[in-house]
Amino acid sequence: MRNRYLDLLRALAIVRVVVYHVTGWGSLTLLFPAMSVMFALAGSLMAASLLRSGPVAVGRRLRRLLPSLWVVAAIFVPAMLLTGLPLSPTVLLWLFPVADPPANYWGALALSPIWYLRDYLWFVLASPAALWLFRRFPLPTLLAPYCLLLVIELGIYPNPPVVLRHFGLYFGAWLLGFAHQSGMLRRLSAWILVPTAVALAAVGGAWVLTHAGPRGYDLNDIPLGNAFWSAAFILVALGRAPATAAWVDRSPLFGRAVTVLNRRALTVYLWHMAFVVALTPLVDVVGWSHQDLLGLAIRVALVFLLVGLVTAMVGWVEDVAARRRPELVPGGRGPASRPVRRHAESRTGDDHEPSAGPAIPVPQQRGRDGEVIAR
Repeated sequence: MRNRYLDLLRALAIVRVVVYHVTGWGSLTLLFPAMSVMFALAGSLMAASLLRSGPVAVGRRLRRLLPSLWVVAAIFVPAMLLTGLPLSPTVLLWLFPVADPPANYWGALALSPIWYLRDYLWFVLASPAALWLFRRFPLPTLLAPYCLLLVIELGIYPNPPVVLRHFGLYFGAWLLGFAHQSGMLRRLSAWILVPTAVALAAVGGAWVLTHAGPRGYDLNDIPLGNAFWSAAFILVALGRAPATAAWVDRSPLFGRAVTVLNRRALTVYLWHMAFVVALTPLVDVVGWSHQDLLGLAIRVALVFLLVGLVTAMVGWVEDVAARRRPELVPGGRGPASRPVRRHAESRTGDDHEPSAGPAIPVPQQRGRDGEVIAR
């Protein structure tokens, strides 16, 4: 059963990411720590996949993650090679980005969101072992990434690999997704959950206020504050998540928008920054600044318009990767959106989440496959 509340959270996170990249407003990261929320949702859905399908869920998740990246690579990598990117074996990282794939000067900006896929890929690969540990030692496993980040940020472990630093920064959110899927967060009484969230927010907020980065109080520049503040946000957002949110679909237009953003989240995420970069020269030509609200609003609208166009052109790749019937605009009621016979994993796919009931016992989950992927 779809949980429209989680669909709504994912849709809001995607919109927030795009608006932030257009406007550069660091305050948006405090109001809605979108990246950590996206990792938490992904962690919850990955845990559900593993409990249903076992380690084979890793391969299925990668199958759904990588094709949209390959479409981007098929267009941008040749363009970068023609504009100065040296041809080397590292170009193959565009097929499987366990490290940052190479890019030239403009590609590094336009394709900067690739770091999310790199981290996502590593988290997926680590999830079978992490879930095994979490089910046996939940609290120590939850605390481990935050302890790692503390060791790094306090200088005890200087100059760690980027991937390891991001395990400290975002894998805690992924594991909070495990806690959500298992029902641990729902079982916490308000007397425990609320003070814990308040304490985390206080520690994170104090760290942010005393460690402002080059862009001020932007969480992206303050890893430790980011991790604690985001953990507080996730505890409340998922710990008291409703089983559903039927009101999302009371407005057909709004409900359809939430569905589209969920079914095309990866496409929107991968492509939006290229259009942000392409439209940046308008600031000089037209004279728009980041203080010009009308100019910013126009730029946001243009980015969403261009993303919408490219999504209509290549977004169907997400349907094919998920073994769904391809749709131009997801969520329709016509013949194209009627259920079709397909592998069981597609019935609980990327934008489907079991409603917020107790986690299914493991013995009942080893039979038929059910796959979920988040973004």
